[in-house]
Amino acid sequence: MFTRRHLIKAAGAGLALTGSGLELGSARAAGAAIDLPVSYRPPNYETPIEYFRTAITPNDAFFVRYHLSNIPEVDVKTWKIVVGGEGANGQAEFTLDDLKRLPAAELVAVNLCSGNRRGLFQPHVPGVQWSNGAMGCARWKGARLKDLLDKVGLKKEAIEIVFDGADSGVTDKTPDFIKSIPTWKAIEDTTLVAYEMNGAPLPHLNGFPARLIVPGWTGVYWMKHVTSISAVTRPESGFWMNTAYRIPLGRFPVVARFTSQETAVNTPITEIVVNSLITNPADGANVKMGPVAMGGIAWDGGYGINTVEVSSDGGKTWLAATLGEDLGRFAFRTFSYNFAPKAPGKQTVMARATNKIGQSQTTELIHNPAGYHHNVVHSVTFNVA
Repeated sequence: MFTRRHLIKAAGAGLALTGSGLELGSARAAGAAIDLPVSYRPPNYETPIEYFRTAITPNDAFFVRYHLSNIPEVDVKTWKIVVGGEGANGQAEFTLDDLKRLPAAELVAVNLCSGNRRGLFQPHVPGVQWSNGAMGCARWKGARLKDLLDKVGLKKEAIEIVFDGADSGVTDKTPDFIKSIPTWKAIEDTTLVAYEMNGAPLPHLNGFPARLIVPGWTGVYWMKHVTSISAVTRPESGFWMNTAYRIPLGRFPVVARFTSQETAVNTPITEIVVNSLITNPADGANVKMGPVAMGGIAWDGGYGINTVEVSSDGGKTWLAATLGEDLGRFAFRTFSYNFAPKAPGKQTVMARATNKIGQSQTTELIHNPAGYHHNVVHSVTFNVA
């Protein structure tokens, strides 16, 4: 079985971690087992499901997602973020120490790949074939993005804030990974330029020395190794905005829309849809006859989880599960339920989450060409003996 230790060792000098706070015997290199390395170049690794039995995902087990294969050598002594653009009144540069001198903000938030569960789509759709583990939840600490933007001043015409990171493609023909968010989202108090993850410096493969945190929105906007932040007065038109990461207009119950990027037929993916995952017992497990302690997590785009319900009769009846600690509206919410099987044999149990604005998981897959937003009610089947 491959581990993240193997990933680091295999990369050798190509993943020099100069000044990153990541030594080869610690942090990301500590060797959390990866059940399904989805790809090696670029590195895309899922979090094993057992790490979702608590609300916080450890740094060593946190999923990894890259679009481009050249992962940069990061030297914190020379790294900086340049903030400006034609939608700003000026330009400024921020080192890591500069970020840390700004007022610090901290929150717990889910980082979830837009294509989480894509590999479970039927019929099959192309793309990285993620199962349930292209996500994680961490406590992020950093500077508010709006505080950086305040240093340069935004013009009233600025409609989007554009981000670039230090990673790059193998050839010049590969489009640089550049993303934007609407200005209204950029200046929310919860949008951060983070330099800590679960109380430690960001691991290299999760964006050291700083990454964007856009709580409630899918991970494609969470730019890693961010080097450039630009205010613009016209919509960003590069490949990663104009072509990629788009969903059919009106297909999903999206509240937070990115109107400057919409067309007559599609819109950029934005907020995370309400969802849940049963983590215990595992699918296919053998359990003893008697009460079965079930558990899992639920999450959404930041409206907050209201209820999680469990069904053992194919969805005919639903009973409320007990919600765990509330770590904030953007965090995983754990749930538990004591299931009492009536007889030995195979049992199938389902979980359904509903958020505080009334959105619930769907019972039928909402098909879309890129395989985004898979939030069908989750079920596990296990044997009681």
